[in-house]
Amino acid sequence: MLKIDQSETKLYPSADTERRKNRLLPQAVLLGLLTGSVSVLFHLAMDSAEAFRNSFLAFARQNTESGPWLIMGLIVIGLVFAVGVIRWLAPEACGSGIPHIKAILIGRRHFRWLRVLIAKFFSMLIGGVAGLVVGRAGPCVHMGSAIGQWLANLWPNKKNTDHLILVAAGGGAGLTAAFNAPLSGLTFVLEELERRCSTLEFFTAAIACLTADMVCRAVLGQQPAFHFDNFTTPPLNLLIAFLPLGILSALLGSLFTRSLLWGQRLTTLPLWPKWFWWITLTILLTVTAWKTPELLGGGHNFVNEILEGRQLPLETIALFFIGRFVLTIACSCSGAAGGIFMPVLVLGALLGWAVGVAIQLLFPELNVDSKLFAVVGMAAYFSGVVQAPLTAIVLIIEMTSNYSLILPLFIACFTALLIANWLGNPPVYEALLENDLRKDRI
Repeated sequence: MLKIDQSETKLYPSADTERRKNRLLPQAVLLGLLTGSVSVLFHLAMDSAEAFRNSFLAFARQNTESGPWLIMGLIVIGLVFAVGVIRWLAPEACGSGIPHIKAILIGRRHFRWLRVLIAKFFSMLIGGVAGLVVGRAGPCVHMGSAIGQWLANLWPNKKNTDHLILVAAGGGAGLTAAFNAPLSGLTFVLEELERRCSTLEFFTAAIACLTADMVCRAVLGQQPAFHFDNFTTPPLNLLIAFLPLGILSALLGSLFTRSLLWGQRLTTLPLWPKWFWWITLTILLTVTAWKTPELLGGGHNFVNEILEGRQLPLETIALFFIGRFVLTIACSCSGAAGGIFMPVLVLGALLGWAVGVAIQLLFPELNVDSKLFAVVGMAAYFSGVVQAPLTAIVLIIEMTSNYSLILPLFIACFTALLIANWLGNPPVYEALLENDLRKDRI
């Protein structure tokens, strides 16, 4: 008779697991409340910074002679202070911060939570005034994890694994607060940060994400992140059109990752060569602010314009993609705080929009909606870059409040993932983590 080891086939949680769960419950609720509150303050501050920038640009563009110099002055001051805050308080707060969290979770870095929290908040705020092409989501994740570390420090006698659970759950709560997307925050913790699904990780992250989402919805409203008329379910004979979108997402996602890794060298330059790089970045941002200011910033409003029916020729869409691609890489390598989460979604929207317009031109009888391809393109490109397809799918469903896109999302996202794996392209956050840890071996 086959003997079964009862210790390996427990149907119910152990008493120790239940005790730890009860201990983590109030901490998870408090973590969600604090992360949600900080994120609300962060969103309101960033909205004010972007409103000031838009008003300043509108004023400066009225004067063709002094306007470009005024814009350049604003960008120079903003860039210097955004980078200076990071260099002075917490160099590890540079960029999105997600690779730093991953390093902490594997025991390779310490978390100076207060310095990171302050540096991240104010560097992003100053960068928002300057128009840096970076996103809010990564910094929200980093700040949420910083709050998780602080709560872990309040209970120093807890197991080290409980401390790591709070750090990871704080990151999920931060992503939740960034997009009003609690399931996405939970999925991100399990798929990207922890990559395991034990009862305690799931329980703590779920409670923190839910609580943070309630705080954000109570203050900022319950509307989805993107506003547009709901799509009808695409016909089955159109699903094959999402395969080339997935393939292109993988190819251009690989280019994005490799360009970003190459650009990270710029953050380690000596001071004087770095000043030359900052001047080059300032010129790029100034020209963009003068010609096409809608390409600056995180890009949330720009995506909403696409989904609300903005019309552009295919050539212009391609130029916008190239422009945002270059600016995203450049700003991410400036040395200031800033995520790539939203900029990657913007690039995906532009790529999907371009594919949709191209299909309209080549096969007008299909009568495709290019906005549908823009939505799916966001998830597909995210899958090609981050290689977290479940997070991408759940995020887009939550951000659009539209479940009818599930089949196109699965086809495009997993096509992008398979092609990216076939190309040997590493997930971007894993690659950035390895790039950071490599410095320890030099």
